[in-house]
Amino acid sequence: MYSDDDLRVLDIEADLADPLDEIPAIEDEVAPKPDPDAMLPLLAASDIQQRMLAARVFCDIQDHRAIPQLIALLSDPCPLVRVSAAYALGRNPSPDAVEPLIDRYRQDWNGYVRKGIVWALGNCRDRRSLNTLTEAVKTDISAVRLWAASSLAQMATLGYEIVVAAVPPLIEVLRRDPVAAIRSNCAWSLGELCREMPSNVIYATAIDALIEAFAEDEDTGVREDAKASMLKVGDARGLQVIETLEQEDWF
Repeated sequence: MYSDDDLRVLDIEADLADPLDEIPAIEDEVAPKPDPDAMLPLLAASDIQQRMLAARVFCDIQDHRAIPQLIALLSDPCPLVRVSAAYALGRNPSPDAVEPLIDRYRQDWNGYVRKGIVWALGNCRDRRSLNTLTEAVKTDISAVRLWAASSLAQMATLGYEIVVAAVPPLIEVLRRDPVAAIRSNCAWSLGELCREMPSNVIYATAIDALIEAFAEDEDTGVREDAKASMLKVGDARGLQVIETLEQEDWF
């Protein structure tokens, strides 16, 4: 869906950073947090820098009064304002923000903005986000795939049908994505989802994928994350494979 040309605004090292690292920092981190009452009017300021600063403040402060204006800022002409608004909505999750975040994801050309959106959708923990997150983890650029994989773990709280739907795309990406960090995030998310599932065919398929990653992935970090997920789930078959391979000094 998205071209790797978007990597001109995102690099693979930056993909691994905390999402909030991509938005402009408040200069004096030692100073007291700004007064939200003073910042709320600035969300509608005519000056781009003021809108961006105000949105950045609500990445650190939770205040439900900011949500309508942050939603409006998702359509701001400036991508730095849009990305700040997306992360601020991730810190101030609301059901009202889910559809606007999804709509902005489908329209926005900027990789940083889409990365912020998938992070925010994960924090919203809303079943309406599932299709967008599964699309993102399979088709977007690396930075967005990375955080979409993590956000899918948040679906664990939304009930069996949503968990079951989140598992197959994570398995697919765990098996084929060329970026090790993304495969690691998929392994971690599968562990979180499997903890909420009964022992059935889909659960067994997820465990198979984790076993495969642990035994065969070329990257040590992916193998370790797959192992950690199986240990967390406590699946007997997975634990047996871990014990057998380690006894045989497989690696």
